[in-house]
Amino acid sequence: MNIYSTTQLSALTRLFSAAVFREMAKKGRSSLFRRLIEQTNMVQQSVPCATVGDTFDSAFKILKVAGHRDEYIYRAAITHKVLMGKHSLRTACMLNEFRAGNCKADLVILNGTATVYEIKSERDSLSRLLNQVENYKRVFARVNVIASECHVDGVLATVPNDVGVMCLSKRYRITTLREAENCPARICPGTVLRSLRVAEAVAILRAMGVTVPQVPNTLMHTALGDLFAALDPIALHFEMVRTLKRTRDLSPLGDLVDRLPVSLQAAALSVSVRRVDHSRLVNAIATPLHEAMAWS
Repeated sequence: MNIYSTTQLSALTRLFSAAVFREMAKKGRSSLFRRLIEQTNMVQQSVPCATVGDTFDSAFKILKVAGHRDEYIYRAAITHKVLMGKHSLRTACMLNEFRAGNCKADLVILNGTATVYEIKSERDSLSRLLNQVENYKRVFARVNVIASECHVDGVLATVPNDVGVMCLSKRYRITTLREAENCPARICPGTVLRSLRVAEAVAILRAMGVTVPQVPNTLMHTALGDLFAALDPIALHFEMVRTLKRTRDLSPLGDLVDRLPVSLQAAALSVSVRRVDHSRLVNAIATPLHEAMAWS
């Protein structure tokens, strides 16, 4: 069994950063990828025909072992086991870093309802957890916390009984310890409004039969706030889900996801790259590792 130093594990973790992903998409190569690989022993351990994609998969296999896992590993688990396992990109949508009150939700999955997933990896603390879930309840009908085995007891002791608790095991399996209650009636219309783009807010109001006044942009937020304050929370939540599934639709990324190694599929759904750069990204991933080590 290989033992990896803190420096090597840090380099492997940074391979899955948005910076590496975007650089490959923009340039068809990544000097940052090459520098990070040089800090590890991945080249020496790889087979002669290994590609950049194979290297990402090998790095992911190392990182998903308990103790080495950061937020990306949890995102990937939810992406594969929930979004693409229970649902599909055609029927469900995933939001990343979505604002809810004074917090940002790690992941939100929109299907028949809106379900938020707060990640507490081995590297996280639980100090902000209660505040986070209280903010999420103001926007999403279902709130889940997915945590490492070392945090599960602390999570159960911290969050209310209507919050779901899930565990990502040492074997990279998700276990549900407590189901989240579906409570759209508790959302706060004003908080929902602050999470939306103006065009989304307007679309929701029109779908609910509310006339949106023609006012200058400087007055629009106040006008929308007054209208949202009068909305029924349950009806609002339904239209929010329906609207966001359309405006934040990920199904056009299905082809890109299918062309990438499993370890990078979560990145494809969370890191924005231009459609014209998709082929360049795929080609970079297919590059033989020995050639990539010359990237500058």
